[in-house]
Amino acid sequence: MCGIVGYSGYKNCSEVLIDSLKRLEYRGYDSAGIAVFENGIIKIIKSSGRLSELQNKLQSIGAPKSNCGMGHTRWATHGEPTELNAHPHQAGKVTLVHNGIIENYISIKRFLNEKSCIIISDTDTETAAHLFNYYYHGDPVKCIADTLKKLSGSFAFGIMFEDIKDTIFSVRKESPLIAAAAENESFIASDVTAILPYTKQYYLVEENEIAKLSKGSVEFLNHNGDLINKEIKIADWDISAAEKGGYPHFMIKEIHEQPEAIKMTLAPRIKDGMPDLSECGISPERLKRYKKIFIVACGTAMHAGMVGKYVIEKLSRLPVVVDIASEFRYREPLVDKGDLVIIISQSGETADSLAALQLAKDLGAETMAVINTKGSSIARNADMLIYTHAGPEIAVASTKAYIVQLAVMYLFSFMLAFAVGRIDESECRELTSILYKTPEYIQKTIDSVLAPCENISGKLANADNLLYIGRGLDYVLSMEGSLKLKEISYIHSECYAAGELKHGTISLITDGFPVIAVATQRSVMEKTISNIKEVKARKALTILLCDEDYENLSGIADYTIKIPKIHELIAPVLASVPMQLLAYYTAIKKGNDVDKPRNLAKSVTVE
Repeated sequence: MCGIVGYSGYKNCSEVLIDSLKRLEYRGYDSAGIAVFENGIIKIIKSSGRLSELQNKLQSIGAPKSNCGMGHTRWATHGEPTELNAHPHQAGKVTLVHNGIIENYISIKRFLNEKSCIIISDTDTETAAHLFNYYYHGDPVKCIADTLKKLSGSFAFGIMFEDIKDTIFSVRKESPLIAAAAENESFIASDVTAILPYTKQYYLVEENEIAKLSKGSVEFLNHNGDLINKEIKIADWDISAAEKGGYPHFMIKEIHEQPEAIKMTLAPRIKDGMPDLSECGISPERLKRYKKIFIVACGTAMHAGMVGKYVIEKLSRLPVVVDIASEFRYREPLVDKGDLVIIISQSGETADSLAALQLAKDLGAETMAVINTKGSSIARNADMLIYTHAGPEIAVASTKAYIVQLAVMYLFSFMLAFAVGRIDESECRELTSILYKTPEYIQKTIDSVLAPCENISGKLANADNLLYIGRGLDYVLSMEGSLKLKEISYIHSECYAAGELKHGTISLITDGFPVIAVATQRSVMEKTISNIKEVKARKALTILLCDEDYENLSGIADYTIKIPKIHELIAPVLASVPMQLLAYYTAIKKGNDVDKPRNLAKSVTVE
């Protein structure tokens, strides 16, 4: 959510900033702007809408010539996505870009109004700019330290002071920020993706550290101005991983990357045919201590957690509570010392999940994070950490990050069940072996369902409403299918446990109403088929998703999508693929921008 870049070097600053901001578009935004030093004066150009609008404006008025500046893509929180509210914001000698939310901005605004400061936008960020300017008397470090004492909320700031030429200062609390230096160049960014064309080496800016960028160097200072030595990090993937590689959209590229992604996730964690999470700080002895498990996440990650709940409870017979992160911290959860709280997040910066992690630690629980982004806030604060190794996921609607989260939850479930003695070594090896083979099964699934999913999507594109149904693991999988469809097609979609239809939801069914039934769990297949017949009797358009070996399907549904047969416990891994493809092709047929759905952001760093 929001993207920040900063550059000081020898290249054309405007071009570097726009190029870097393009690599942050996946974070979600609705306006953009840059601020650069030109002839010793800070010049600001910004616009509402996509980056293309800003580029057109720069071409029309002439891009400023500079070697130092900052750029920003804004996802509107306070104030509409207008040019006035777009970043950067300027107050006196201070120019500011900001990712996050200033929670006490109303009281700050009241204080500034009493000092005769005129605030013209509707944003919380402009009040912060004025506050920085109020405390600035020539010493930028003291100004930053004094200002931060007055701010509540989450933030990553890029700051330029008009009388300190070709220099950028930055500081963060909770919101992500990295810094980097190459030969005669230096950078800040919300994500390492933005700087990969220039360097793979970077630093993590820790909370309340001040990063000072000048041409070719980055210095890190504490609030007293003392230098801080930092460990350099190296990105383990290159820019080609963050580009489309011939695919029309990142989403379809990332769907096709799923076999390799799950292989990268599983391979290091299976040794001698058994799950081995020792590199993540997880041992059988540690697992035996837990009596209760909480899984906390948001959106798609929460759906991966729901699958984890079903599998853990089935195999280990341990109670698992799945919570939406935004609810967990406010409902006074019954977490005790000795419980395990698992936080799942693709970005590792999800504000609600980060707050839930801290609450769990405060309550005495042990914490485990399932994260894709190395060095993220959640990754650095969890007691145990499993990286999913999916590589960069650019499309806002998650696909490969979800499937590797599933893989981790399965592997953890198998190891836990064996550790507590609920399954023997033979069964653990069998399940682990099947899971290890899922990359080839996923590839077979992609190859076999691409065409039918594209065809069936034409039947969904004109629908106003849609329903997913399933039982057990199929119900959980349907939640993710429904979310994926509504995220990018903007069709109102709901998911219900199939057995609940007769308790009210069936009243929605009318002639042609699309119902997608997921039936990969053979233990409840017959009951799900009965539910399909119920809606079909009311003239619903029915689509059945099941495995290829199920017989006697003639006449049950209007359309059938078949996946390769696999152990029913692991079937959700394969069945997620046609769910993703149905959403993708439906959105394409509606003419939507599937990589950047409206109102959504990839990394939600505010509550």
